[in-house]
Amino acid sequence: MSDQLAPTTTKSAAAPFRIPSPSEVAPFAPDPAVLESNHIVGFNSRHLSSRPFSLLRSQLVKRMRSRGHKIVGVTSPAPGAGKSFLAANLAATLSRLPNYQVHVFDLDVRRASLAANYGLMGEVGLERFLSGETNDLAKVARHVEGTNLMLYPCFANDYDTMPLLASDRFAQFIASLRTLPEDHLVLFDMPPVFANDDAMVVAAQIDAYLMIIEQGRNSQRQVTDSMRLLDPAECIGSVLNRYDGGVGDPYGYSYGAYGKYTDYFSKND
Repeated sequence: MSDQLAPTTTKSAAAPFRIPSPSEVAPFAPDPAVLESNHIVGFNSRHLSSRPFSLLRSQLVKRMRSRGHKIVGVTSPAPGAGKSFLAANLAATLSRLPNYQVHVFDLDVRRASLAANYGLMGEVGLERFLSGETNDLAKVARHVEGTNLMLYPCFANDYDTMPLLASDRFAQFIASLRTLPEDHLVLFDMPPVFANDDAMVVAAQIDAYLMIIEQGRNSQRQVTDSMRLLDPAECIGSVLNRYDGGVGDPYGYSYGAYGKYTDYFSKND
């Protein structure tokens, strides 16, 4: 599969907050052993397990471009569905697109996992920016060396997240992201819908979301209720995680310790 998906670039306007370029932030080289331990395979196009993430990437970007979307979230009905794992792999495979700059923000502030998935360590995370302790996103971001990927992790904290996500500051942050050129893609690792009301607050600010559903754990009613709670935000698609496909099923991928995955998009082209 080609990693070429050509964007159309436009000039950015002034924004309340400045989104840094890769040259302005600390470089970061993930430890391959950490990535392997956390099953983050999206950076390696030759890794058999990266195939479903590449397929998901291609469909997601196609739909984002056709709808004019820039900011897409990844969420799930409840914790434990694997949405942060999928977001980390989706981010990695998006970084292989040479014509895009990819920004990934960990907005699951209470259960932050982006840093752990990539083996990032630090003291100044996105939670410090959201709380107003710093306006400098360059202090938060890490540029993954050799890629077009910028990570904005959260670190352990005890913030009350609702005041952060429902604030004028957060709205201004979203406005800043919207001024990025069209060759920039923004991915939010959102909180699960039923964990608290944070996901609903975030969904009101983004273009669309990807719903991660765990087979055997999330019921149809949970999914339906989750989408109702996130309305009117658009569900750009859904991913059935840990899918147990039958023999010969073209959508079932078996990867040993990685389990089986498939993507079912709820919206047709």
